Amino acid sequence: MEKDYSIFLGEIKSHILQSRYKAAAAVNRELILLYFQVGTQLSQKIAHAQWGSKVVLQLANDLQKEINGLRGFSYRNLMNMRAFAEAYPFLQSVTAEFKNDPIGQLANTQLKDFSQSVTGQMDALENEFLQLATAEFESWDSFLSEVFFNISFTQHLLLLNKCKEVEERLFYMQKAAALQWTVALLEHHIESDLYRQKGTLQNNFKQALPPKLHKNAIDAFKGEYLLDFIRIEEEDDERILESRIVQNIKKFILSMGHDFAFMGNQYRLKVEEEEFFIDLLFFHRKLQSLVAIELKQGKFKAEYAGKMNLYLSALDEYVKQDHENPSIGIILCKSKNSKVVEFAFRDMNKAMGVATFKTSRELPAGYKGILPNSEELKKILDDDNQ
Repeated sequence: MEKDYSIFLGEIKSHILQSRYKAAAAVNRELILLYFQVGTQLSQKIAHAQWGSKVVLQLANDLQKEINGLRGFSYRNLMNMRAFAEAYPFLQSVTAEFKNDPIGQLANTQLKDFSQSVTGQMDALENEFLQLATAEFESWDSFLSEVFFNISFTQHLLLLNKCKEVEERLFYMQKAAALQWTVALLEHHIESDLYRQKGTLQNNFKQALPPKLHKNAIDAFKGEYLLDFIRIEEEDDERILESRIVQNIKKFILSMGHDFAFMGNQYRLKVEEEEFFIDLLFFHRKLQSLVAIELKQGKFKAEYAGKMNLYLSALDEYVKQDHENPSIGIILCKSKNSKVVEFAFRDMNKAMGVATFKTSRELPAGYKGILPNSEELKKILDDDNQ
């Protein structure tokens, strides 16, 4: 009786959660199509009726008066809708099928496969986004339902504003949809340049890991990490850096990526009568591997590789479970000489990589010398407080 009830409860819970997800997805699709239609009409008015900013501002105010409690239709948002519609004109293929339907019915209407009609327009549109999207998905409909309509309008705007390259925008769009990133997490990955940093880790994975694990291991790490949530001075040692990371462990894991589980800092390993301590130890669920991270405030040194090799051997001997894959080590440094790293790794048989980190976003070259650096800013603040 209890077993049957437990199974029944689980089934009902699953149905409820699936229904909620489908309802949320349908509402999100409806809103995106609504914003597209409004943006398209507004774009046409601005182009052909020569509407200026005053008319659009009046429209925003009148909408607020006409519909009590209306949100999301401010002047700024209306202009965002226009930009969105102009960026993705192919959505007209979706809305054309429902031209005479009330917009509210779109959420309950099954999208048809528009691959043939869109493909026929590709030469005329010369739309790089369309070409890339249709190349990666079996059908146009699957791309729309699984990716495009599976992220929020706010995320679409973030991508339009931050990602000028089409391939980059599509990369983040797919990741955000597949991993259910929030707006804040999507923004963080854009700012940390995940698109260009993914797969750039200098490593010896090819010779040290089984072939089936190689690609996934490459994809799991970046060549550089943005730790902009950490405040640290150049003279601070690794213990201070470690302490700041542990205090912000959730943000650090988000910076590292997906599937990392934190196992502890200063993780103790005992080899015969000697003790060793790993700065940070994680477990990566997809790789099914322990991941040891050593923190170095300065430049990479060749001896770091030997020390990491020892840690990984001890982890595989004493900590790794039988069903798990070989452990992986990441040496996180402030800087590195790529040739030194290459030589240091050449004869190592344990999987490891060297990544760099920065604790703030780089100031654009055009602003250097105009805005104060950290030392100048500190002096200004000290002078103001006197």
